[in-house]
Amino acid sequence: MATIPLSTIHTILPPLPPSLTLRRRPSNNLSSFQKLFSPSNKPLISTFTSNLVKPSAMDSISSTRVQSSGSSSVPDLGLIQRAIQLAQSSPPTWQSAIFSNFVIFLVGSPLLVSGLSLSGIAAAFLLGTLTWRGFRPSGFLLVATYFVIGTAVTKVKIAQKEAQGIAEKRKGRRGPGSVIGSSAAGCVCALLSIYGVGGKVFSRVWELGFVASFCTKLSDTVSSEIGKAYGQTTYLVTTLKVVPRGTEGAVSVEGTVAGVLASIVLAFVGCVMGEIKVAEAVVCVLASQIANVGESVIGAVLQDKKGYEWLNNDVVNVINISLGSILAILINQFVLQNWLP
Repeated sequence: MATIPLSTIHTILPPLPPSLTLRRRPSNNLSSFQKLFSPSNKPLISTFTSNLVKPSAMDSISSTRVQSSGSSSVPDLGLIQRAIQLAQSSPPTWQSAIFSNFVIFLVGSPLLVSGLSLSGIAAAFLLGTLTWRGFRPSGFLLVATYFVIGTAVTKVKIAQKEAQGIAEKRKGRRGPGSVIGSSAAGCVCALLSIYGVGGKVFSRVWELGFVASFCTKLSDTVSSEIGKAYGQTTYLVTTLKVVPRGTEGAVSVEGTVAGVLASIVLAFVGCVMGEIKVAEAVVCVLASQIANVGESVIGAVLQDKKGYEWLNNDVVNVINISLGSILAILINQFVLQNWLP
C-alpha cells in the first residue's frame, strides 16, 4: 500500500479559517501537583498532625471537671469575707443580728444545752437577736455573762438542793418561761432603742434600763442559789422569822452578799463594754438591790397564797426585773441628772 507524504496532504487540504485556528490560552494556574507542593499551602502531613492533636469537646469537659473538683475543696474566701462584714455591720442590722446569733449559738451549743431546754434555747435566740440588734455586740456580751454566771450558780450543790426539794426543775435547765421572765424588761428596752422611741437622748436611758434589768435578775438568781447551797440561817423578809431554805420570800446573809457581788460584776462588765458610765453602774447596783427586796416581799406576802395562784416564779421575775429597770431610769433622770454635770 502506497503512503502519502504529510507535506502532500498539507498542500492538498485547504487552510483552516482564522476562527477555527487552534490557539493555546495562557494560564497562570499551577498544575495540581504544583499546587500540592506549593509553599503557600500547608503540607499534607502538617494538616493531618494538627487534626490529630486538636482537643476534642470531651477533653475540654474533662479539664473543666478536674479544675472544678480541685477548687471545690478550697473555701470560698469571698463568702467568708461577706459573712465577716455582715457580722461587723455598724449599726447592726436584723440580718447581722440573726447571723451572728446563729454562729454563736452553734459554737456555744454544749453550754446552752446544759443550761436551757430546747424551747428555752429558742426563746434565748430571740433574746439574743433583739439584744444584738438593739445594743450591739457589747449588749450581747453582757447577756452572755449573765447566762454563764447564772447557769454556774444554779449547778452549785445541785444534788443537795434536789435532795431538799429546792432545786430548779430539769437539773437546772431553764425553760422558755424562765428565759422570758428573766429578759422581758431587757427586751422591751431593746425594742424601744431599735425603733428610736424618744430619739437619741433616750437611747442612753433604754440602755441603762437594759443593763439594770439583768443586774437585778443576776443578783436575784445568785442570792437565791447561793443561799440554798450555803445559807446557814434564812429569814423571812417581812418578819425576820427563821424559815427553811427555799421558802418564798426568805433571805440569808450568804445569799445576799453573793447577790450584791454578782450585780457589781455585771454592772462592771456593762461599764467596761461602754454600755453605761461608772455613776450609772452604781445606780444599777442600787436599783437591783431595792428591786430584789421588793421581790422578796411579794414572794412572802402573795406568792403561793389563795387567789394568787397565777403569781408563779416567772411572773414574779418579770415584776422584779421591771422594777429594777424602772428604778434605775428614775434614779438616773431625777438624781444623777441634777447632781452630775
